[in-house]
Amino acid sequence: MESHASIASPRPRAWARSRPAARHTPPEPPELKPHRSFDPVALGTLETDAWVHYYRREWLAFARAAITLSRRVFALSWPSTLRCSWLVLRATQMWAPYPDNDRTGAQRAMERFYRVIQRQSGDAFEPTRAAALEVEWWHIHRVNQHDATRDDEQSLADALARLYAHVYGAPEAELLPAAEQRARAMRDSDRWVAEGCRLDSPLIAREREELIGSYSALLAAIRESPEPAAEAMTA
Repeated sequence: MESHASIASPRPRAWARSRPAARHTPPEPPELKPHRSFDPVALGTLETDAWVHYYRREWLAFARAAITLSRRVFALSWPSTLRCSWLVLRATQMWAPYPDNDRTGAQRAMERFYRVIQRQSGDAFEPTRAAALEVEWWHIHRVNQHDATRDDEQSLADALARLYAHVYGAPEAELLPAAEQRARAMRDSDRWVAEGCRLDSPLIAREREELIGSYSALLAAIRESPEPAAEAMTA
């Protein structure tokens, strides 16, 4: 008897319910802090106004501009905004007299300012160091203003870049373009002061354009750099 070997094969299913492929939703990028997502045009315009009021010694108008600037940059609560604006006003008033200004008092006020900012932002900079760097560029600018034999714009830009690098935790070289544009704005501001602080001077518009360019370059640099962790801060 001839036998036949059969090869068993699984029966095909009558139908198979297909499941939709699971969608991979990328995580939302972390929300940028206000001082890393500002409007360069608004800030450049506000700071130009603040400079004009400062050099004309219009302290009430300067305080209003400083309040608005602090609010727009850091999105602080109103009590913190008013406190920071007061500290900046006091620092600039102590710094303003020449040659007998109060550098120590101005730096102390700016340290208190940076402590408020560090506490609110959670960033990893050190307020004492930030205040020292702030007042250092004030000093270099003051020397450039009043020493006819010295016009060291690059040293001023380098000092500004060091401050930016410390506060924002980004490489100094990437922040130098923003610092250089701010230094050019200060150069035109100094010319405006030397020419009598006229409100109809075209130098005011040039200052504004350069400050807007500086804030634009700063924004581009810090958005490319990750925010440093607050735990990295050393006392």
